[in-house]
Amino acid sequence: MGVITSISTWLIPCFILIVLSAATWKRVPTYEMFVEGGKDGVKMAFSLLPFLVGMIVAISILRSSGALEAFINLISPLLVMIGVPPEIVPLALVRPISGTAALGMTTELISTHGPDSFIGRLASTMQGSTDTTLYVLTIYFGAVGIRKMGYALKVGLLADLIGIIASVIVVTLIFG
Repeated sequence: MGVITSISTWLIPCFILIVLSAATWKRVPTYEMFVEGGKDGVKMAFSLLPFLVGMIVAISILRSSGALEAFINLISPLLVMIGVPPEIVPLALVRPISGTAALGMTTELISTHGPDSFIGRLASTMQGSTDTTLYVLTIYFGAVGIRKMGYALKVGLLADLIGIIASVIVVTLIFG
């Protein structure tokens, strides 16, 4: 364990040192390039702000309106019949929208049911097997001005659906 910890502690500083040394060797103005990158980063952060606020408002409306709970109550009998705990549905629905909201839901599920419970393991596996597709498309595509994102949306949501289904299958097979 000590070797891995030492390597991970020194890897990034050594990488930065190597990049700076190579840039200096090739006579690249490293400090000026760093400052220019910082300016671009601040501009990008300000351009992302409206998209980020929009996503936060949409998530808040979904959770506080009660629509999510009504949907779960509607499909609960079907879920129980196929062996999927209804408690996991909010995580499956919110995960493609927001990683932070999904992490909060995962934390809540684990604290309620326990980390070694079926639901805790399923929530953890689902958290790691899916991505924040709508967040990525909204923020990053919006920031660079890409307007046609239909194919990326379809593929991303399909990948999320496959991740959710695979999570249920794998956790059921291993811990079921």
